[in-house]
Amino acid sequence: MGQPRGRVTNRLLGYPDDARLLLVNADDFGMYGAINEAVVRAFGEGIVRSTTLMVPCPNAAQAIRLLRENPALRFGVHLSVIRDIAGYRWGPLLPNDRVPSLLDADGELYRLDRMPEFLERARLDELELEFRAQIEAVLAAGLEPTHLDWHCLHSGGRADVFEMTLGLAREYGLALRVASHPFIEETQRRGLPTADHDLLDSFRVEIDDKPARYAELLRALPAGLTEWAVHPSLGDAESRAIDPDGWRVRRTDFDALVSPRLREIVEQEGITLIGYEPLRAVWQGGPS
Repeated sequence: MGQPRGRVTNRLLGYPDDARLLLVNADDFGMYGAINEAVVRAFGEGIVRSTTLMVPCPNAAQAIRLLRENPALRFGVHLSVIRDIAGYRWGPLLPNDRVPSLLDADGELYRLDRMPEFLERARLDELELEFRAQIEAVLAAGLEPTHLDWHCLHSGGRADVFEMTLGLAREYGLALRVASHPFIEETQRRGLPTADHDLLDSFRVEIDDKPARYAELLRALPAGLTEWAVHPSLGDAESRAIDPDGWRVRRTDFDALVSPRLREIVEQEGITLIGYEPLRAVWQGGPS
């Protein structure tokens, strides 16, 4: 029998079996300006311990500047080939003719509501080319990421995409977000640390009284490593214009994440907040 859940990653990271570890990662850094400011503040004032950069997005350059100005804010590459906001356009880093299977009939990246079509059509070799381009753009900017994850593609969306991205993580010396089963068990069997429990995506948390819901989740946090993918934004006029369907989720996330009450509960419950850096250290030295 394998080790009980909640022990594999704890032991790999040097924590007791019963330690309750929480990794709060702010996704979508670089998407637009109000997200960028909120992520930096949620790190400095709240419980966020990591973020992930959307390299192809319109405000990626601002996000890169903020990462240089805030070197303690560690980050990963949020591999981005799906658009999830109507009317907010951005494309692949590579020329369209190098990644045609990633584009719809209008030459645009697929929207989230057409995910099944994208997953059926996207060629693995073209995805790898675009993912590499996004990683290399970060390295060319002189930044040092800790991990890879995907925007909207839960555990890559397909088993072959997951395996390809895991290979990229190993090649570049990075950790990988592993969001669900059976990928968690499969990756841990390779001697690599991952979250032990399914990823919490804040877009699936009710907006009403979100601080109370997060407080409840903290008190019930199981042993092992849990990851929350949160999406803070300031919810200002820019947010409302760009993101009319999502800004409330993002603003309520921000308010909860910087709440002194959540920080108090983390301390009261003996929860250890971590980022991806300790996972990356093991992934770099783990089995090939």
